[in-house]
Amino acid sequence: MGRTKVSTLFPSNNNHHYTLPLSNTIHQTLVNKPNSHKNRFPFTVLEFLRRFISGRKVDGGSRTEEEERVYSWLYTLAQSEKNLVFEYVRSTERGLSFTEAERRLRENGRNVPLEYSFPSWWHLLWNAFFHPFNMILIVLSSMSFIARDYPNGFIMLILVFISVIIRFCLEHKSSKAAMKLSEFLRSPIKVQRCAGRIEQKELIVQVDHKDVVPGDIVIFEPGDLFPGDIRLLSSKHLVVSQASLTGESWAADKTSDVREDHNTPLLDLRNICFMGTNVVSGTGTGLVISTGSNTYMSTMFSKIGKRKPPDEFEKGLCRIFYMLISVMLVVVTIMFVTDYTTSHDLSKSVLFAISVASVLNPQMLPLIINTCLAKGALAMAKDRCIVKSLTSIREMGSMDILCIDKTGTLTMNHAILANHLDCKGLPREKVLRFAFLNSYFKTEQKYPLDDAIQAHVYSNGFKFQPSKWNKIDEIPFDFIRRRVSVMLETDDKHSQFLGRFMVTKGALLEVIKICSFIDNFDTNEISTFSSDDYQRILNLSEELSNEGLRVIAVAIKKLEMQKTCETSNGSKRGADDFERDMIFLGLITFFDPPKDSAKEALRCLAEKGVKAKVLTGDSLSLTTRICREVGISTTHVITGPELEEFDQETFNETVKSATVLARLTPTQKLRVVQSLQTIGNHVVGFLGDGVNDSLALDAAHVSISVDSGVAIAKDMADIILLEKDLNVLVAGVEHGRLTFGNTMKYIKMSVIANLGSTISLLIATLFLKYEPLTSRQLLTQNFIYSLGQIVIPWDKIDEEFLKTPHKWSEPGLQMFILWNGPVCTLCDMATLLFLLFYYKAYDDVNENFFHSAWFIEGLLMQTLIVHLMRTEKIPFIQDIASWPVILSTLLISSIGIAIPFTPIGKVMGFTILPISYFGFLAVIFLGYFTIGQVVKRLYILVYKKWL
Repeated sequence: MGRTKVSTLFPSNNNHHYTLPLSNTIHQTLVNKPNSHKNRFPFTVLEFLRRFISGRKVDGGSRTEEEERVYSWLYTLAQSEKNLVFEYVRSTERGLSFTEAERRLRENGRNVPLEYSFPSWWHLLWNAFFHPFNMILIVLSSMSFIARDYPNGFIMLILVFISVIIRFCLEHKSSKAAMKLSEFLRSPIKVQRCAGRIEQKELIVQVDHKDVVPGDIVIFEPGDLFPGDIRLLSSKHLVVSQASLTGESWAADKTSDVREDHNTPLLDLRNICFMGTNVVSGTGTGLVISTGSNTYMSTMFSKIGKRKPPDEFEKGLCRIFYMLISVMLVVVTIMFVTDYTTSHDLSKSVLFAISVASVLNPQMLPLIINTCLAKGALAMAKDRCIVKSLTSIREMGSMDILCIDKTGTLTMNHAILANHLDCKGLPREKVLRFAFLNSYFKTEQKYPLDDAIQAHVYSNGFKFQPSKWNKIDEIPFDFIRRRVSVMLETDDKHSQFLGRFMVTKGALLEVIKICSFIDNFDTNEISTFSSDDYQRILNLSEELSNEGLRVIAVAIKKLEMQKTCETSNGSKRGADDFERDMIFLGLITFFDPPKDSAKEALRCLAEKGVKAKVLTGDSLSLTTRICREVGISTTHVITGPELEEFDQETFNETVKSATVLARLTPTQKLRVVQSLQTIGNHVVGFLGDGVNDSLALDAAHVSISVDSGVAIAKDMADIILLEKDLNVLVAGVEHGRLTFGNTMKYIKMSVIANLGSTISLLIATLFLKYEPLTSRQLLTQNFIYSLGQIVIPWDKIDEEFLKTPHKWSEPGLQMFILWNGPVCTLCDMATLLFLLFYYKAYDDVNENFFHSAWFIEGLLMQTLIVHLMRTEKIPFIQDIASWPVILSTLLISSIGIAIPFTPIGKVMGFTILPISYFGFLAVIFLGYFTIGQVVKRLYILVYKKWL
């Protein structure tokens, strides 16, 4: 719904280029960025037509030149010393001056990777109005007014008006709801600037994130968002969440005291923080090296709006439009010439030709399509969904692959304690006790894992009585040690843990480093930590990790009562003075549990022919565990780094068979979706809620997000779920198939009925000395028939149809018409011959009689055809239409039969028909249904489907 405009940070036409000290390559990387996206509007009419006509497919190729420049720049800065980084961006350790910062802001523009612009009401109105069949109706309406046939002209304009209003109102309402949800991050940023002409002083000021420029030094603390790509200058216990980019549920440790190399994956660089990520804990300072469209995030946004596959349904409708126009020009021309040759009345012949053209056009098609979509949107709204794009409902019915991100979709997106094990993998309460005490008494940098430990203890009834313990001191977590220690004591003489203890928990290898002993629970002995113990614990940890569990270790040490973390003169003792010669207790494991509803929902989707693939940034082991628990096959799995090594052909084959794809970058998610669309010819849906999902969302046929997702994900989505529940998608697939089925039902039925009726009119015109129906009678018949089709969106669909996905098939529609169209014409010809030879209605004397008989037969034929076409079963015997369709059939048929017997019929030139004719109609329609059912079964036998 939203349009996107990517802004360019470093225009190539400015006069203030930065001069970099090293290679020309780096200079070009930072300064001479391609201006390919500046002022580009990707959804122009010309661009749409070019893509529509060419039908060009994207193949999900490797990284673009722009991405390579960004990657090269970030790796260069990650490998550089801090003083050299300042030279690259022409800054100083004091920061930029206010004057220089303002100049760079004017020169480069505001720090926004993506600007949001939602379509205005007139844009939505224009899209609703500009439909090929609406254009036909408007042209025919204009011709009717020219020919002074005002009733018919007004009728066609009313049909256009109703269709446009339905679509406009629904999309405008959805757009307003999406705008309320779409709020991009806005937060003040602490920046170090320098001021003073003679003596410069360093000042800490707050600026809006949009006013940050390259060269700024930013100061950050827990909760802050990074306003650009940052090279760390200093850090203290810094932990960053990159879930918005990677999808990983665990936070990443960052430090300024490393120099990376090219072997480290980009998002694993420890001295680089990326725009859009946020600080979980710790503090630090960093140098802004890229902002706006030059950030890593912008490499994702630069592709948005260019990858959406063409809508095959809309393209198919346009082909039908061109086909009907071609037939209309030929048939109407013949009709006009034939009628004018007979009557020599120009205005009458023109009006008759216009009426035939009106009959050939499926007038209710825009209204039926929009009503079907509106009905689906209202049904999904009851399931707490915001449908931004009505056509996405129909696409859901065709969807055969659903790509989903694991985090928060299959899982609850929070850690739960799984096990508390000793060194041999057996559950031990003592391990949990001291892990709990450590989490309970630590005060600095509380993590979700601490909450998980305490929740497990409280919910499972453990009585560890923390009130009987006193905290003496704490050694907080830091990146170097990767562990936290608390010093506790208890004087409870009834407890086996009397005295003062140091309790440590943290990363396994870091805890093992400080352990000299190990607690053997089976023998109740403390022994020296041996190499065999070390190897056994590592093997156990690897086994647990392969099961998708996160592992931390717990160790303790008995202290002398007088020892604290302070020396006699009040200074702090180092961690090394205490964290040594400790006793290894065991391991604590955690996992992100799957949702209870996920397994059942995935099973239902599989039964309906929708295959699930997991595309996530999380680790393979963790993803595999979750997938096994929710019933997704893990026979074929692959990771992003492995995919990166494949050529295009191998990539496509691997993506086709893989069900779990882990450690994917945003670009790789895009490539996977495009490969499935182009090579596999699948209709692909994607469910995601992070910045890292935005590319794949933009490319998918059906893009789905949640209201708790980031703004860009919601902006790219066609459907926004107000609850993270896959069962909503199961209902959405059913709504989509019902919508698609009823739409196709009307298209096939109306094209066959209208073409058959037009061909019959042409043949009858050639045989008779007068018009088979006058223009007024023809338009009245067409109008009454069209009114009866309004209820089709409320019809039901065969259960077999709902079990499998269906796509638009151009050859299938053509063959459907060729098989079933002649049946209608055959019945019309039988009626024509019966009237000519039985009732002698071939001269002008019986003209009114023929008009009356042909009017009723044609109207009943077009009304009853829906029952033959709507199901592959035998109508009225094996399957009965919904009650609105039954009532509509009875009502329209009754009106058609009654008109010749009313004063209105006399005004229109009808006459009363004999009872024998209605007996003939009963026979002819019985024959029609019989022949039609035989043709239907043969068609299904050959093509294995009906609608």
